[in-house]
Formats: sequence, structure tokens, C-alpha cells
Amino acid sequence: MSVIRKYIYILPIAFAVLLAVPSYAQKGEGVPTQALVAVDSKSDVTLTAANATLKVENRTTPITSFTRVIPAGAQVALLIDDGLRTSVGRELGSLRDFILALPQGTEVLVGYMQNGRVVADQGFTADRAAAAKSLRIPFGSPGVSASPYFCLSDFVKHWPGADRESEGPGQIDVQQGGSGHKARFVLMITNGVDLYNGSTSPTNQSSPYVDAAVADAQRAGTPVYSIYFSDAGIRGGAASFSGQSYLQQVADGSGGRSYYNGTGNPVSTAPFLAQFRKSIADTYIATFEAPGDKRLVRVKVASNLGGTKVRSATYVQPGSILSGVAQ
Repeated sequence: MSVIRKYIYILPIAFAVLLAVPSYAQKGEGVPTQALVAVDSKSDVTLTAANATLKVENRTTPITSFTRVIPAGAQVALLIDDGLRTSVGRELGSLRDFILALPQGTEVLVGYMQNGRVVADQGFTADRAAAAKSLRIPFGSPGVSASPYFCLSDFVKHWPGADRESEGPGQIDVQQGGSGHKARFVLMITNGVDLYNGSTSPTNQSSPYVDAAVADAQRAGTPVYSIYFSDAGIRGGAASFSGQSYLQQVADGSGGRSYYNGTGNPVSTAPFLAQFRKSIADTYIATFEAPGDKRLVRVKVASNLGGTKVRSATYVQPGSILSGVAQ
């Protein structure tokens, strides 16, 4: 068969394939979507559409804009496991300093994880002094949280004040992706052990409850950060490995960070709290289009800036929009 005849056969087939598998953008099925992207860099860099790439469902997708989250557009939830050893009380000063050092306008909530939910004296507030006053030593009752992942799932699905934030025409339910809400951040202080998944053996590190918490955080557009601290009950090398492994899984899936790895408790939480505060300040909102016919879509963000890494959730909810939170 001649070269010309080969092309005669191949071209119609290739053209038919292109027609049969058009992109969602070509089909007009894309919906405006926003996701949080954090920048880790030792130098002062600015993330732009020119120095970053984004893929949605493994397709390179144009980035409409990158805008930095401003303090008045951020909500920070500090979730403390009420089953922690009471020795965590020595960290209350560092936690108080962290809250008071948050930029003016940032809303903060201090909650304690108990029996599969989060208990807080007050909702999100920009009064940092009032929030700091709600800090207390955990009860130190072994297993009182039931599972920190039950608590996390319940919290992000019923984000305090979400109904108020979602008011307005044409906005979707904030519990199903969060349209019109502020940028949300969670910091968990917990041992990360999921007792409901059974043994803490290294061979038993696949928990449906951790998987559910990751998916719920992704739907809510909430990066989850964590600092490991041992529980009053279960402890030891296996527990440390299991809990820290789960916390890393949640961080990786949601676009957050797990700050501590070790067999004992951190000497101080202050350095990790400083890193967390910097991460909030270095978080951007990426705007792009995603297929509107899916509940969650896989995304991957990268940057060509030297010495810079970017973090985002591995899956996002199409149609999620953050309003009035960027500059």
C-alpha cells in the first residue's frame, strides 16, 4: 500500500475519533470552578497563570486567574482532640500566640473533637482574643473523639455559618462544594489513630473512614493540616506510625500538610504553627473550568518556578466558587 493510500485510510479514522471525544470545553459543559492552591517556597514568589499549569482529569486546562487569599477572606478552624494527653497543655501558650498573630480580619474557631463531632464555645469570629480565651486543656479521656475522621467529616459537611455564607441567588449548597464561601483551613491536633478501623499494624492502613474524611474535605474545598500529638490511651510505635500515616493521607488528598513525624510528641508546636500561618498567607485561588457533569474531578497543579512547590487537593468539586476572598 502506498504512503498516500495509507493517509487516505488513516485521516478519516482520526477525524472521527476527534469528533467522538470532544473536550468538555468544546461541548460547552464546563462550569467555572475555584480551588485553593498553596505555595511552598523559601523565596518570595507570586503564582500566576503564566508560571503554572493545571490539569483536570489529566487534560491541560487554561487557568483564568490566580488570586491570593486575603485575611478577611479566610476562616481557620483549630480542632483539638479531646482525648489527647493532658501534657499538651504546655502548648496552650503557643496556640494562643498563633491565634493572636493571625492577620486582622481572619476568622478563627477553636473546637474540641468529641464523640464523632466538634464542640465549640463559639462559631467563627474575627475577635482573636475571644477565640484564644476558648482554649483549654483536653479532657484526656482515651478514645473520646471516637475517631478524629468522624469529627472532621461532620465538621466540614456542616461548616459553622455555611448557611449564612451561601445566601444569594444562583449559589449551590455549600455542603456540596461550597459556592460563595470564604477560604477554609483546618488544623487538627490529634494522634490520628482510627480505632474504628481496628489494628494499628502497618499491614492495616486502609481505612474507609479516613477515605470518607478526605472526600468530604475535597467537596468542601478545605485543605487539612495537622500536628501529631499522642493520645491519653493508645500509644507506642505502631500507634504513632498508623496515626501519622492517616494524617499524611488526609493532608495529601486535601492539599494540606502533616507537620510532624516521630515516635514521641513534638518538642514544641510553635514552629509548625508558624509554618501553618505562612501557608495560609501563601494560598491562592485558582479559577478554571471543570466538567459540570461530575461530582468530583481529579486536578493537578504544577509550577515552573525554581525551588517552588505547589499543593492542592487531588480532587475538587466542580462549580465551587469562593466569593469576596481574593485580591
